[in-house]
Amino acid sequence: MTSVRSCIAITCLWLVVLPLRAEVPDTVFLEELTWTELRDALKAGKTTILLPTGGTEQNGPHMVLGKHNYIIKYTSERIARRLGNAFVAPVMAYVPEGDLEPPTGHMAYPGTITLPNEHFMKVVEFAARSFKVHGFKDIVFLGDSGPNQKGMQAVAELLNKEWTNSGVRVHFTLDYYTIGYELTGGFAVWLQSQGESLENIGRHAGITDTSQLMAIDPKLIRMDKLAPGGDPKLTGISGNPTRASVTYGKKGLDLKIDAAVAQIQASMTASGRGSR
Repeated sequence: MTSVRSCIAITCLWLVVLPLRAEVPDTVFLEELTWTELRDALKAGKTTILLPTGGTEQNGPHMVLGKHNYIIKYTSERIARRLGNAFVAPVMAYVPEGDLEPPTGHMAYPGTITLPNEHFMKVVEFAARSFKVHGFKDIVFLGDSGPNQKGMQAVAELLNKEWTNSGVRVHFTLDYYTIGYELTGGFAVWLQSQGESLENIGRHAGITDTSQLMAIDPKLIRMDKLAPGGDPKLTGISGNPTRASVTYGKKGLDLKIDAAVAQIQASMTASGRGSR
């Protein structure tokens, strides 16, 4: 009887303790980890981190202001999982969008938030310096918005020069943006092969970005507001978002992710590091 009681007591103890022994979550997002979970992962050699930059800007009457942030959080997760050894830092939502006085670029439309390029660069720089302090060896800059690119490239060059003999490398990943958004990029070329014109594809809030966000979460597109761009000064649109589709969006996202993974891996190899 004593033996039975002991077994019951031990079983009850395990039932109490087991829920407390939570496993590390299956996530690549830095903000979803505790500091001790990250410390242990770094010690185990998971020393690559992506710094995604998005933006908060007008995207026509049909698409939410956080378009870039939603897209790059989705793509960054897939890129990190493809790399197999990477984390994703919180998305930077405040980026260069135009001047304040007088308002230029997207600042002419309510809801856009701008950050002067020099201040944007400082945030990127000190995020990267923070990663280095904590033991990250490969720091990847990834931007979903055009004005982010030059600043990130300049910071990458600055830090790589400073850190030449440190064992830490910054990888600026321009192909992700050019493939996904430039009219000469892979996605636009593919869309043309599907019969779409450059006029309909457009440069902002047209087929490319509307399709990508539609594929990620259709609720972020106001379907009843979809209309050809018209006068960009009035609508904020360049292109014809009525031609957007989930099928197009999935293709565009895949092209961007493939391009980013390839460029990151090539950059690591070129620096003599291989994939970390």
